[in-house]
Amino acid sequence: MVSEQSRPLYTGIRTYRDPVGRFLFRYPKEWHQHELADNRDGVMYSPEAENPETYFAVWGVRLEHRVVAEDVDVLREGVDEGLSQLANLNLEFTEDRTFGNLIRFHRIYTFDEGEATRQRKVWMIYVYKWLFVLVAQGASPEAYDYWHMMLNDCFDSFDLAHELWYASDREVASDLA
Repeated sequence: MVSEQSRPLYTGIRTYRDPVGRFLFRYPKEWHQHELADNRDGVMYSPEAENPETYFAVWGVRLEHRVVAEDVDVLREGVDEGLSQLANLNLEFTEDRTFGNLIRFHRIYTFDEGEATRQRKVWMIYVYKWLFVLVAQGASPEAYDYWHMMLNDCFDSFDLAHELWYASDREVASDLA
């Protein structure tokens, strides 16, 4: 159970670098690395060595076609439809942004998973021919609140490869088609 009296403290920070160079992010050095479910291409870190219900994860999915800013409405429909399948979904924050042809969907929500209520922050970033999903989950809303600073630091330190930023530039996107 999460104590209201204490807060997690950093003892150091490590940097995760995607083996194929698509992204990087920083995470607390004492967190434990875990495999992602469903053979996802990415990584997950948790303060818990066993049963990681609180975690930060990133994975990438190669898309068949490149994404452009004009796709935002169709993609939003898919994002919202997917989220609507979660039990007792309560959307707390929604933001959609485009940067050139990069599209980012930002959601914060709670939902029920079995007997537990979870809280998540998610970024779905569509860039060129990739979807990157970043997820910070608390095993409960209280756990999310307790680990909030460290989870957000993982998000804030996330950086895409320069080549992907370049591919999202609207002026050069037509050259990459």
